[in-house]
Amino acid sequence: MLILLATHQVLITMILILKLAIIMLFFLSPTAIYATEVGKPAPEFTAHLIDGKLFSVESAKGQVIIINFWASWCSPCRQEMPAFERYYQQHKAQGLHLIAVSLDETSDDAKVRQVMSAYSFNAAFERETQHKGYGRIWRLPLTFVIDRKGIVRKDGWYGDAGIDQALLEKIVTPLLDEK
Repeated sequence: MLILLATHQVLITMILILKLAIIMLFFLSPTAIYATEVGKPAPEFTAHLIDGKLFSVESAKGQVIIINFWASWCSPCRQEMPAFERYYQQHKAQGLHLIAVSLDETSDDAKVRQVMSAYSFNAAFERETQHKGYGRIWRLPLTFVIDRKGIVRKDGWYGDAGIDQALLEKIVTPLLDEK
């Protein structure tokens, strides 16, 4: 009985050590959670847009791309949409692509379509995108900016989550000016 109890204690200790190791690996390795890195090539991203078209980062090389993950229930997400629209209207002719990726549930598709009808930039449902290299999307809003060469220039996992007109001008405008 004593040997059985000791073996049980060793097994419990080993399981706890394994759990601790996994947790440490998860939290100490940023690339395990956030696969993007500023200054590195953008991970693959493809989307079947709400309007039926297909978009990919690869096919948009030579353009500046903003990918914004949002949801209709997310107040900060909804607050930044007008700034995205104004900026997009001012700069789309310079080669700007903006894709708003909704994380809403299927039951909210009509609401997402209603919200997006007020904006002229592209939108997609997250379930209709391939974005594994951008990490597990758990924070909203979350925005990535990719330059004309396909290099990540803003990684939304770091810094303030919100975007406004001034930040767009500071980060994106210089990229649009590059040829």
